[in-house]
Amino acid sequence: MNRFLASELKETTADQCHFQIVPVPFEATVSYGGGTADGPSAILEASDQLELWDGESIPADHGIYTHEPVDCTGPTEQVLARIEAAVTHAAEYGLPVMLGGEHSVTLGALRALKKKHGKFGIVQFDAHADLRKAYEGDPYSHASVMHRALELEIPVFQLGVRAFCTEEVEVRKKHNIPHIDAKELALNPLPETLLPEDFPETIYITFDVDGLDPSVIRATGTPVPGGIQWWQALTLLEKAVKGRSVIGCDVVELAPQVGDHASDFAAAQLVYSMMGIIQRSTR
Repeated sequence: MNRFLASELKETTADQCHFQIVPVPFEATVSYGGGTADGPSAILEASDQLELWDGESIPADHGIYTHEPVDCTGPTEQVLARIEAAVTHAAEYGLPVMLGGEHSVTLGALRALKKKHGKFGIVQFDAHADLRKAYEGDPYSHASVMHRALELEIPVFQLGVRAFCTEEVEVRKKHNIPHIDAKELALNPLPETLLPEDFPETIYITFDVDGLDPSVIRATGTPVPGGIQWWQALTLLEKAVKGRSVIGCDVVELAPQVGDHASDFAAAQLVYSMMGIIQRSTR
């Protein structure tokens, strides 16, 4: 099995590491381009090319342990139960960092962390709102994962959205979901304070790579133009975690394509950069 940064880090045990990588190669409901089941392995392989110094610190100094991939065979509800169990186990040792797989995998992590922590909020980077009650008849669709989060009574803050339907507009209004969409991010300076004052102090970060502009990561099922740029994304992450406690995160929806190792590398760098930003925020 590939390990995150295996080329640089010696094998360790989970109890020696703060960051707990949970690969989830699940793909069942992608709507356009496929391949997200190969996302976790591509990220792990590309991580061998990363530098330990991320520009400001060495996140790996706090330990990175890679768990066995979650078994993603069988009905979706069974897979979600396995994800929940895997994240629960990882959280016993440190911070779960889940690698998807399609965005529906996030629900398994949310269920686990809801039981462990109770109240927390979600910071969602995404091209899509993912607020449909169901998509193509499937309530577990990647296009419905944030609707499932609302049913768990977990508040959501959305960043970078630029493709959504009228149903999702109405859900946003009904639940008063705070957001800064991609157009607003592109045309205005970033706010000094990102999250609303009444947003939970404890947060989970879910980063769908299609939230980034296709010039950064093209290898995803629906690469929508007009997305978040690289340094903008890292600055938004820094603003999101400032003064807050992060209980977990994920990077999902990478769909590797032959010849496009730049996307795989960018996704691996995103994972590692998120680790650094989270760790530095707790100093």
